Order: sequence, then structure tokens, then C-alpha cells
Amino acid sequence: MCPHQPRCPEAVASDRMAARVVAGYPEQGWSLLCNGIIVFDDTGALLPDGLGIVPPTVVPATAATPAALAA
Repeated sequence: MCPHQPRCPEAVASDRMAARVVAGYPEQGWSLLCNGIIVFDDTGALLPDGLGIVPPTVVPATAATPAALAA
């Protein structure tokens, strides 16, 4: 249960990433949000209870090279 006021959004809500960080592990590249979501530094996430995944939204550095952009 979320102890914050106002309550953090549920894991299935569209604004789910607005929940507060309750445990951060920047050296490992992930954080646990109050609603049970694990967020990774690459912006991907795992939803709790097998609800699914959120794929990363950033472009990998290898895809943003000048040669790849010119193709």
C-alpha cells in the first residue's frame, strides 16, 4: 500500500511512472517504485505480478551513429 498523499498511481495506470522511488540502485541501473514497478536506466520497466514489460524508449547509441542516420 502506498503511504504517500496523494497516493502514487497504480502499476496499470497510464501515469504509472510518476510513482515515487522507494529503493534506488543507480550502480546497478534500476529503481523500485512505490507501485511495485522496477524501472531501468534505459527507461524500460518490469510491471509487478507478471503484468508485462515497458520497452525502453531511448534510441541505442549504435543506432544513432552518423553512418546509420545516413542510411
